[in-house]
Amino acid sequence: MSLAVLEHPGPWSEQQYLALGETLNRIELIDGGLWVSPAPNKPHQDISFLLMTMIRPAARAADLRAYEAANLRLAPDRIVIPDLVVADTDPHGGVIEASEVALVGEIVSPSNAANDRLLKMQFYAAAQIEWYLLVEPDLVAFEFVTLRLFRLAGQHFAEHAVAGRGETLTLSGPLECRIGADALLDW
Repeated sequence: MSLAVLEHPGPWSEQQYLALGETLNRIELIDGGLWVSPAPNKPHQDISFLLMTMIRPAARAADLRAYEAANLRLAPDRIVIPDLVVADTDPHGGVIEASEVALVGEIVSPSNAANDRLLKMQFYAAAQIEWYLLVEPDLVAFEFVTLRLFRLAGQHFAEHAVAGRGETLTLSGPLECRIGADALLDW
């Protein structure tokens, strides 16, 4: 896709956004504007893959589906692409609705740290998604990962559990799963 395709007068509608199709960059629709992020770096992709290999079997056991980098509609004209979505959703189609989501996850990278820690967390809370998993790798050398699990408390998230080096995060609720922080750096 060329940059000329992204030149657009006025706000973007969902229909125009979805007509972009698949792109090399992550393009998200936020209230009529586009957020463009580069493709994730190699450590981010490794962590995403390893996280999915741990989450997916637990999701299926709970009769849920797990997706990487899926379109998630949080509100009209607000479609984001989280790193992980666990949802009670139809396997067909191109967009998951916030009301279907049991858990959403983001892996922090240098290009999106503020968005994942602040803005997206607020968006997910406003959409009433009950669980938010924030994966925070050491962004300098990718030598360790901290896992932070948040649970919705009213209109905001409250930290529910944390796991760092040598520790395991235990998910219980919509799905039962144990995620070893060190296991996400198995390269």
